[in-house]
Amino acid sequence: MFVDSHAHLDGKQFASDREQVIARAREAGVETIVAIGNGDGPAHVNCGIQLAEKYDFMYATLGVHPHEAKLPTDDDFERMAELAKHSKVIAWGEIGLDYFYDHSPREVQKQVFTRQMELAQAAKLPIVIHCRPSDNSEDAWDDCLGLISERWAPSALGGILHCFTGTWAHAKRALDMGFMISFAGNVTYPKAQAIRDAAKAVPLDRMLIETDSPYLAPVPHRGKRNEPAFVKETARQVGELRELSAEEVGLQTTKNFYRFFSLHEKLNTI
Repeated sequence: MFVDSHAHLDGKQFASDREQVIARAREAGVETIVAIGNGDGPAHVNCGIQLAEKYDFMYATLGVHPHEAKLPTDDDFERMAELAKHSKVIAWGEIGLDYFYDHSPREVQKQVFTRQMELAQAAKLPIVIHCRPSDNSEDAWDDCLGLISERWAPSALGGILHCFTGTWAHAKRALDMGFMISFAGNVTYPKAQAIRDAAKAVPLDRMLIETDSPYLAPVPHRGKRNEPAFVKETARQVGELRELSAEEVGLQTTKNFYRFFSLHEKLNTI
């Protein structure tokens, strides 16, 4: 029993075999997938909804990724506010700051991040955070967690630090603001000791797992296209760190997911 709490299944990487990818996930024990609604920018934020409408075991998010922060118009924000009312939308994201690629100016990223937090609060949805600093720097973490503390934490709606790449100190700040911490395939990479240290320290009932498909395939699939079936490898690595089986990590993170999103009809079946 596994939940892939973050997958980008709408892209061209899955154009030729999307249904087979999803079927493999189900065969591997993935019972729920969250289809992230960033697409290629503001015009495509309904991509997760389209998938979630097709598959009853999928949920969706929507939002403008920091890479495309320079693109949205007022009309785009208004459209997102309407889309957020869809019954399959459970979170707003992924949103946040990316100072590694700087595809959009940093001040614009912060403005769009703040505006989307306001929209998410109005929609009463938690947020899914992308945070990537520049090389060997704390800059994005300081700005991202600072904005969350100032503009989001008072809402008590919480959120998810997706594909966590920070340190235990960063995770602790987010946990104190009601966030879940989600680990992806990079927790299996040899140089990712700081991520593994955080995975050992985060309380097990505040943890999620994900693939971030098609990116960051875990060992032993590293270098290939990632897909939701591989979430079990992330569970296996976390389990080794916590002296648990992959199945025990899968069950606990599944319970965490259903509890956090108040999916009680699912939680009651476990």
